[in-house]
Amino acid sequence: MARIIYVEDDLLVGEVVQEILTQAGHLIGIVPHGTLAFETIVFKKPELILLDQKLPGMQGMEILRALRRLPDLYLTPIIMLTARAGDDPRDDALVAGANDYLVKPFDPAELVRRVELVLEQTALYQAVP
Repeated sequence: MARIIYVEDDLLVGEVVQEILTQAGHLIGIVPHGTLAFETIVFKKPELILLDQKLPGMQGMEILRALRRLPDLYLTPIIMLTARAGDDPRDDALVAGANDYLVKPFDPAELVRRVELVLEQTALYQAVP
């Protein structure tokens, strides 16, 4: 079980993702505003962050870059979950420090698989002395 913050301004998508990941055994909170999400993430320090790209306030890529500059959060896994398809947005996100990139609409089983994989990779990385 991981504590997850999902930054998403579309309430319907947020509820769907929350239901999928809750059924998979995770605790997930949704924050619909980029600037508020950044502040919440810094305060709560979740175990995983899901980020949409287009948000009110700070955009997803701004949040990603800002989090990667913070010593307490630069290793926190981040998955971009966005409607922006194509190689350029994906490559930009991965270069900026995202651990994975998933395009909406998505397969629920694929979302759970990707979340579990990123969490597993992070746990293995942190276990290495």
